[in-house]
Amino acid sequence: MTSGFTGKILRVNLTNQTTSIINTKKYEEYAGGLGIGTAIFWDLAADKLPMDAFDPGNIVSIMGSPFSGTMVPSSGGRTEVTGIGPQSYPIGWHTRSNFGGRFSGELKYAGWDGVVIEGKASSPIWINIINDRVTFEDAGSLWGLDAWTTQEEIWREAIDKARFGERSATGDAYAAQRPAVLCIGLLGEVMAKDLGCLIHDKGNSAGQGGFGAVFGSKNLKAISVLGTRSIEIPVSDALLEARRWAHSMIRRPEDLIIHGTTTGIAHKSGYNDHEVQYTIRNGHQGCQGCHYGCRKSTQIGKANKSQCVEKSFYYGPNVIKYGGFNNQIDKASDVVQRYGANAYPLNVGLMYLFKLYNMGIMGKGKAIDTDLPFELFGDAKFVEILLEKIVKGEGIGLDLRDGFVRAAEKWGRKEEDMQSGLLNFSYWGCPEHMYDPRTEIYWGYGSIIGERDINEHDLNDLLYWNPLTFFATGDFPVSAEETATICAEKLIPYVGDPFMLDFSEENMYSEHIAKLVAWHRHYTSFWKQSTLFCDWAWANIINVYSPNNRGMTPEGEPKFYNAVTNKNLSFADGMEIGRKIWNMRNAIWTLQGRHRDIVYYADYLYSVPYEGLYPQLTYINGKWDFTDVSGKCIDRTKFDEWKTKFYEIEGWDTSTGWPTRATLEGLGLKNVADLLESKGKLGG
Repeated sequence: MTSGFTGKILRVNLTNQTTSIINTKKYEEYAGGLGIGTAIFWDLAADKLPMDAFDPGNIVSIMGSPFSGTMVPSSGGRTEVTGIGPQSYPIGWHTRSNFGGRFSGELKYAGWDGVVIEGKASSPIWINIINDRVTFEDAGSLWGLDAWTTQEEIWREAIDKARFGERSATGDAYAAQRPAVLCIGLLGEVMAKDLGCLIHDKGNSAGQGGFGAVFGSKNLKAISVLGTRSIEIPVSDALLEARRWAHSMIRRPEDLIIHGTTTGIAHKSGYNDHEVQYTIRNGHQGCQGCHYGCRKSTQIGKANKSQCVEKSFYYGPNVIKYGGFNNQIDKASDVVQRYGANAYPLNVGLMYLFKLYNMGIMGKGKAIDTDLPFELFGDAKFVEILLEKIVKGEGIGLDLRDGFVRAAEKWGRKEEDMQSGLLNFSYWGCPEHMYDPRTEIYWGYGSIIGERDINEHDLNDLLYWNPLTFFATGDFPVSAEETATICAEKLIPYVGDPFMLDFSEENMYSEHIAKLVAWHRHYTSFWKQSTLFCDWAWANIINVYSPNNRGMTPEGEPKFYNAVTNKNLSFADGMEIGRKIWNMRNAIWTLQGRHRDIVYYADYLYSVPYEGLYPQLTYINGKWDFTDVSGKCIDRTKFDEWKTKFYEIEGWDTSTGWPTRATLEGLGLKNVADLLESKGKLGG
């Protein structure tokens, strides 16, 4: 192993059940994850675009990074999935998803940097990887099982029913752990576009994109991997030194390492406690090599190892029925994990169905006829009944296999409900996040300029949780002026422009904000989704437990990367590689049918003001402050003008949004420019 890589990527052809090896060296500059997955897709499938997500030619990559299996904080267990996903609307874009746990680390221990999947099996199979040995196993007995039971059955099969630690994986090397399994539940099997996701262990999932449905379309039930090898770090002392440095940067007064994230701002007051404590005691658990421990391990065993949306998606319905929280939320979380359901569209979609029911539009004998027992809405049983109807294709369940937006279109309600905001799926058929695009505008811009809800919290903690902590405690952990000052120092290469952080209505369509969105797209393309630093822990721009409130970014990312790879990459170098990955992704979307004329939000965001408290960093009357910016809409004309500013910064054609030859060749992507030109899709 050199430079943090094993040197091999496993290429699997499901159609003829053969394997081959891709030399990682060819793609090493992209670091891993999104970068390598995108570059491989370009080489293997770009000339065949446009292509449907369920086409056997769809190339799906499951990639780790040099950090996989190492003790780099909050990155050793992350895995990135790329390929064409069916979730987005009206086009199933080439997209990405991400999950934690231990899968990428186990891949590394088995000698692989990632897995590339193509083709379609003639009947259900699962892939069994034990070091260099790769076999295709019959999944007929697994088809129809939930995600947890599937993994349990594969564990028994893969270890020959022996006790853990007693099985020889290769004849001369022993494994004491269970294989890491990535699988689909019942929703993946029926190719549910919104809801079919990938599940690993009990609570790790690749949700957005619909990759569970893609696995289902390929008759692929699971991938199991077991490795017995070690990972050699070229300069191990450098990694230990980097960890000691991180310890000195982010420690509490009691001298404990905490999670390297600016959510520490809110955690300082205890306000950012997403996991409501009913009467259930719980502990913390992290992904492989993580020091953050964001997952819960509950005393009662319900919702174990779930966190964030899959743990909280049922709060709203539960409150509607019970006026407070109870263990139906935990039970519903387990239902979601077992069925392999993408929690976020289910979260928003459930409320859409309930609104239609309350309006007298949905129900028994109504315009949208269904026997769903809405009297159980708020109980876990309702979620289970709904998902079972989708799996069986009963009633509206068959419509919902295609997703909530497409179902609304079938019911003749899409235009009306998108206009009113009743159906609040903001961009590309993805549901509105709690961080609203009318207020936290960089989040919305990044999502609509991209292909999915970005779900990247790098700036979110600074601009949302910091001021909310004030409303909870009467104190700002970091002042508005200091927040703007620190960010202006750290947002390489756009240093010295604090107005990139001004979210006032006067500034929201400015070149400053366009630069911020460009920074974020480039940063996450490399430093987050390719090297696979965890979203909850990085970027670490501000940290109240570090000297002068300054976090580890931008020093930390290259410090760890160079320690593992023995390279000499600067933060700015990584940003430029991120720009290269971002341009390659835009080239893929261009071949799929992207044009600036179809880059627009759902209609309600232009006409329905945001209601509710939403504090953001603003510069008004010569003063930085945290101001409530609710009551805003997106101005359609000004947003269209903003797109032009963004395209100019990226070096894209402003009339189409397509990449130009000059920009692509400047990034070393002449082959990308040549293919775009041959297809008549190169920007002028």
